[in-house]
Amino acid sequence: MAFKVLVLAVLVAAALSLPDNQPTYGYSAPTPAYAPAKYDFNYAVNDPPSGNDFGHQEARDGDNTQGSYYVLLPDGRLQRVTYTVNGDSGYVADVTYEGEAQYSVPQATYGPPQPSYKPPSYA
Repeated sequence: MAFKVLVLAVLVAAALSLPDNQPTYGYSAPTPAYAPAKYDFNYAVNDPPSGNDFGHQEARDGDNTQGSYYVLLPDGRLQRVTYTVNGDSGYVADVTYEGEAQYSVPQATYGPPQPSYKPPSYA
């Protein structure tokens, strides 16, 4: 017990003897330099063998953004979205479709179902 008291007294004395001008460590983030965003980009993909046809273009200057994107839908129509974002107005979109939807008619098959495996033969 006396040993515990002695250790505690030594620790308290050591803590009290620390100088007051201890260096402090920390990080102060630099003040960010704000520059309004300004960019313009576009891309397009048209790959007839795979049926992929889509693209996107956008331009931004500060808080004002405008752009559009399109995609060829599986039914053959082209879906186009034109949008704007002006300050705090939020995302305002106009969606249009070009062309007529085309659906393929499935071919009917008749007859009993055929197994896709060969049953084992027991000889």
